[in-house]
Amino acid sequence: MRVLLATTDPIRLSFLLALLRDAGCDPLVLDGHVSAIEGGIGIFPRRLAVPEAEEARARRVLAEAGESDGLL
Repeated sequence: MRVLLATTDPIRLSFLLALLRDAGCDPLVLDGHVSAIEGGIGIFPRRLAVPEAEEARARRVLAEAGESDGLL
């Protein structure tokens, strides 16, 4: 897995997941369950990852959508 982004913005994360899924990628959110520990206050970033073989396509999809800001 390759991490593309870390964010505390659940709306952006949801949007990026939808973009990648629509493009045929298989994205995964890492650290999503940490909200149970933090109490839902949103201070710990969630990481967006894709399989290594899909990294180039995922980055291209995000760039074409104007969502390349903050990519790792």
